[in-house]
Amino acid sequence: MPLMRYSEALRLAMTEEMERDPSVLVCGEEVGQYQGTFRVTEGLIEKFGPMRVVDTPISEIAIAGLATGAAMAGLRPIAEFMTWSFALSAMDQLVNHAAKITYMSSGRITCPAVFRGPAGTGNQLSAQHSQSLESWYAHTPGFKVVLPYTPADAKGLLKTAIRDDGPVIFMEHAGLYAQRGEVPDDPDFTVPFGRAEVRREGTDVTLIAYSLMVGKCLKAAATMEASGVSCEVVDLRTLVPLDMDTVLASVAKTHRVVVVQEEWLNVGFAAEVAARLADVAFDELDAPIKRVGGANVPMPYARELEQAAIPGEDAIIEAIRAIVD
Repeated sequence: MPLMRYSEALRLAMTEEMERDPSVLVCGEEVGQYQGTFRVTEGLIEKFGPMRVVDTPISEIAIAGLATGAAMAGLRPIAEFMTWSFALSAMDQLVNHAAKITYMSSGRITCPAVFRGPAGTGNQLSAQHSQSLESWYAHTPGFKVVLPYTPADAKGLLKTAIRDDGPVIFMEHAGLYAQRGEVPDDPDFTVPFGRAEVRREGTDVTLIAYSLMVGKCLKAAATMEASGVSCEVVDLRTLVPLDMDTVLASVAKTHRVVVVQEEWLNVGFAAEVAARLADVAFDELDAPIKRVGGANVPMPYARELEQAAIPGEDAIIEAIRAIVD
């Protein structure tokens, strides 16, 4: 399998699907002539032309509305937001239209649209450009919510999203775009929704995470291994649908759990995972479930304060030690 960057894997997925299905198109701010802010759509306008790679006005509500309407009319749009923080102005189109149209039409109208772009915290991007908002979308019936960690998953999950007949929220952490990994070049390669992946086997503690936090959990697990603590790392990959079977199998083996997210800890997705575990796996637990998440403050600009607000390896290790010592 060839080695490629996360961003290249995303582009390969879109290229293959646009070649396979003429109803697939890309739209968004500066996705064409400018090649995309993070170069994810580089070269697509030259290959497919401006009718299928559509540069839109600087208006997230217009991008979401265009994609939703096109999907309702039978196309398969991939709408790029320059950042998911900007998509907040499009919440009416996303939540009240894209997510609900199939239900409100009794299944007569579908919305096979993918809404994708960079998410998560950045490097000194401050409070309005550095946010993890996945729980907002996971809370909304009608959406599938996808946060890949590896380049291979970026390709396979995006292809699955494009082929899905409903709206998909596809969040790519900007901190992963340069990450390299092996990616299958098979145009039929896909990764199914609702299937978590065990990234590291362990016996003492289960670390549950997604997106960039998977990497931080893997680093914490390697550190704890030197201390004699064996950590299993579970990458959820999709929040909706959520693979609780893999999570429960891991917890039945380790009996201790730390759930890690980058978003604000208050009312975050880790709380949902913890609640489900408490409901169905309480007797398997030998210690309280620990959550690790971002500080409940707007993201500071100062580098030192920014680092203090973002959960890191040290915070994960502290949570592990609190339930194994």
